[in-house]
Amino acid sequence: MSTQQNTPSPSTADGGEAPEPKKPGRIAVLAGVNALEGAALVIGGLYMLVMGLVGRPESPQQAETGGATLIALGLIPLFAARGLLLRRSWSRGPALITQLMALPVAWTLLRSQGALIPAGIVLAVVAVTGLVLVMNPATTRELGIRRGPRTTPDA
Repeated sequence: MSTQQNTPSPSTADGGEAPEPKKPGRIAVLAGVNALEGAALVIGGLYMLVMGLVGRPESPQQAETGGATLIALGLIPLFAARGLLLRRSWSRGPALITQLMALPVAWTLLRSQGALIPAGIVLAVVAVTGLVLVMNPATTRELGIRRGPRTTPDA
């Protein structure tokens, strides 16, 4: 005996099948941007941590601390990406902070030399894209964040 219930599928007035609700692409792209940044931070942190433990850095303690810090900072955008995919309103704050923190890093990379300049360009494009997506009013609505004054019933 099956424990599943047969539920009728939603239909339109003309008897046809109702289309599935459309998932907004901007939330998925914003979550992807945050996940990409978080993964890059975690991978960089793991590399620093491993090199601090098995390599020969000038300061092993500094390499290990830097690696652990990057891993911890990488978790913030990863949690934000998960929250965005689940449409949690709290995820907008960490996503915004992540993009704002990426801008000075991109600027520093752009002012350096060699292969760091293209990395700075990529990071700047990713951060600005993330900022545009996170500040978009449609994103705010889709996350269920209300704008304007809140009215409370009189007691």
